[in-house]
Amino acid sequence: MEIQGLPGKLLAELGPAIAGGELAEGAVLRIEELEARFGVSRTVVREAVRVLESMRLVASRRRVGITVQPKRDWDVFDPLVIRWRLAGADRAAQLRSLGSLRVAVEPAAAALAALHADPEQCRELSRLAADLTVTGRAGDLTAFLQHDIDFHATVLRASGNEMFAHLGDTVGAVLTGRTEHDLMPHRPREYAVRLHREVADAICAGHAEQAERAMRTIVTGALEELAAELG
Repeated sequence: MEIQGLPGKLLAELGPAIAGGELAEGAVLRIEELEARFGVSRTVVREAVRVLESMRLVASRRRVGITVQPKRDWDVFDPLVIRWRLAGADRAAQLRSLGSLRVAVEPAAAALAALHADPEQCRELSRLAADLTVTGRAGDLTAFLQHDIDFHATVLRASGNEMFAHLGDTVGAVLTGRTEHDLMPHRPREYAVRLHREVADAICAGHAEQAERAMRTIVTGALEELAAELG
């Protein structure tokens, strides 16, 4: 979810400040103070606050103000919350947590996709696997990232499990964060690209065990590489 205009600019200030701990749990913000500090209207402040409330980062109460909520209450799957946390001091813990989530979910999703993917989804996975091969060999990290995001989102949708499908944006935010913070290889590794082709081929052939095994190798490998990068 990208918020445009002045509310988006205000969110770009407040969101990272909350997610990064600059505005700590229990801190109280006042609409009037935000208007004066950022030079925006009350309407802009309220729109930005509504978005933060939807993420459960803050709670707004009359005669109390806008209170920063405990981390345990945040919508930690929201892509913007993920992006903000990755930009702050919480980056390493956030990446490890999300990497573990991928290990738990994506192999199972790949196995289900081998049972439930429709012909259109199979064609899309095959196309994306080919695109990953081309852009990986060319070292085009921008295009490779988008193909990678689309590939994993398609596997999650093809699983037929609506809960898994809903994690597509979350996985996309993880992949984007690793790239933006230079935690990905400067040139995609050939074995990782090959494994994506194996996942696509296994799903399209209906081989659930092979799809699960190849995807597990991808996500556990990514978690191990991340651990090595973070130390």
